[in-house]
Parts: sequence; structure tokens; C-alpha cells
Amino acid sequence: MKTANLLASFYYAFSGLFHFIRNDRNGKIHLCISLLVIITGWYYGISATEWIAILLCIALVFSLEMCNHALEILCDVAQPDIDPRIKIIKDVAAAAVLMAVLISVSIGVIIFWGRIF
Repeated sequence: MKTANLLASFYYAFSGLFHFIRNDRNGKIHLCISLLVIITGWYYGISATEWIAILLCIALVFSLEMCNHALEILCDVAQPDIDPRIKIIKDVAAAAVLMAVLISVSIGVIIFWGRIF
């Protein structure tokens, strides 16, 4: 019985991931940029430490964007009308993604600048 629950948990998690990729514009953008960065890292032969930094950045941005997506849906269900408190919640969640993206871009520049330019 516990194995079935574990498998169901993985099924639901992958279902959420695929829903996010299919339905969130920013998720599609992050996926394309992540693939481009992975291809670039492979092409330039970045070190294991650099791969760890890149993969952590990708995971951080994706995770925060997925939380932002889920939070936006939850807010829309909880309060379909315009509410300044909901706006703040959505704006702060979006700002969390923005911070992760800015730091990730900075790390990418540090890793790739000397190789590309």
C-alpha cells in the first residue's frame, strides 16, 4: 500500500510539472532558457562546480516560478474580485522569482563571460 502511495505522489508531482510547462508562459520561457544554458555549458565544457551552480539556479528559478503559478491560481480561486491584498501577495511572489532570475543571470555571466566574449 505504501509503495502505491509513493508512486501516486510521483505521478501527481509529474502531472503538476507538465501542467506548469503546458500552461504557464513563464514556465515555457524558463524551460527554453534553461535548455540553452545547458547546451552552452556542455559546449564550453564548464567544470563540475560550475554545473552545480547552473543546475541549482535552474532548480531555484523553476521552483519559485511553479510556486508563483500555484499561488496565483490559489489567489484567483480564493478571491476572484480585485483585492489590494491579493495584488500584494501576487507581486511579492513574482518579486521572489525576479530575485532568483537576477541572481541566476549574474551567476551565468560570471561562468560564461570569459568563454563567450
